[in-house]
Amino acid sequence: MTETLEGTEASPAQDPRQDGVHWQRFAVAFDYPVHFTRGLFDPANPVLAETLARLEPDRCHRCLVFLDDGLLTVRPRLAEEIAAYAEAWAARMALVAPAFVMPGGERLKSELYFVEQMQQALFDHHIDRHSYVVGVGGGALLDAVGLVAATTHRGVRHVRVPTTVLAQNDSGVGVKNGVNLHGQKNFVGTFAPPFAVLNDGEMTDALPARDKVAGMAEAVKVALIRDGAFFAWLERQADALVLFEGAAMAHMIRRCAELHMRQIAQGGDPFETGSARPLDYGHWAAHKLEGMTRNHLRHGEAVAIGLALDARYSVLTGLLAPGEEARICCLLEHLGFKLWHPALDKRGPSGRHAVLDGLRDFREHLGGELTITLLAGIGTGVEVHEMDEALIAQAIAWLKQRTAD
Repeated sequence: MTETLEGTEASPAQDPRQDGVHWQRFAVAFDYPVHFTRGLFDPANPVLAETLARLEPDRCHRCLVFLDDGLLTVRPRLAEEIAAYAEAWAARMALVAPAFVMPGGERLKSELYFVEQMQQALFDHHIDRHSYVVGVGGGALLDAVGLVAATTHRGVRHVRVPTTVLAQNDSGVGVKNGVNLHGQKNFVGTFAPPFAVLNDGEMTDALPARDKVAGMAEAVKVALIRDGAFFAWLERQADALVLFEGAAMAHMIRRCAELHMRQIAQGGDPFETGSARPLDYGHWAAHKLEGMTRNHLRHGEAVAIGLALDARYSVLTGLLAPGEEARICCLLEHLGFKLWHPALDKRGPSGRHAVLDGLRDFREHLGGELTITLLAGIGTGVEVHEMDEALIAQAIAWLKQRTAD
């Protein structure tokens, strides 16, 4: 006789191989605010202080801040601004140390020394599960800080302050954290939602033009797979976006973020336990191109090439109407993207395009069967489970010819 979880007794006739097996099932709800504001660290702006006090309004919250060093080229006194903000809101927050400045970009994600350095800072300053780790920077810094926060004490509160277009409209509002290892992008990582995401429009105002443009690729991507009306808006507003007009940039960032958040919340697989990853349309090639060029191509620049490549492939397979791939390429080029890089033509000893190894990497990262998102129309993504390498080669040749023309 075996006691079950409900306190009843099992029948003696029960198959002994099943005796004592209990299923544990529970659901955990995740919720976090995504704010869109300006002047986040202006003491007159209460958003950060109120965010930290959301769960415990009557206590002062201990905070450790990590800053992307790229920010200091345009905001050299940002650490002092944050310290002044904390002093002004001393009843709500306290910095346990001056902000730590970390390298931005893929270097931070590729050299594990920096992860250890951040973990050491959390240890030294006794950051616990009711303290906050605040990451202020681009997507690479947020990925790495998020991993540190998620794995310290099995999870401390992480507030993301994305400072690039790409981070504000895509990676910063999501649930992924990670760093690179063994030459694989995001080989080590977690799915751990942040405590909050605070998007400050002033941060993107000061970005170099190349960084502003790079972030637009994810807006085109999510429009292509989920919102044809947004794609049409991007076409109509392309001139304003090229000039980085404030209203157009703000709408583009916010709508892109909303669509990413909708997919994560309503797509049925927020932690990607299955094989489908629709938000990675165009990314199988993009990730490989980033590595092949040693990140000479920014992520958004590589994604733009991947979008164009898979759009042409979608036409070649009969999924997408002919001419739609040219429409997509025209928008990307209008926004400032170059849709050809010599790395696309790099070949192995057999003559096979090296970028095709990105399909293998993609499958390994996902596990299970290969699942690639292609286009059945502008605004409509569709999943396929195989890719014809000969047709991919034709799509590459098509992109190369566009450049030649």
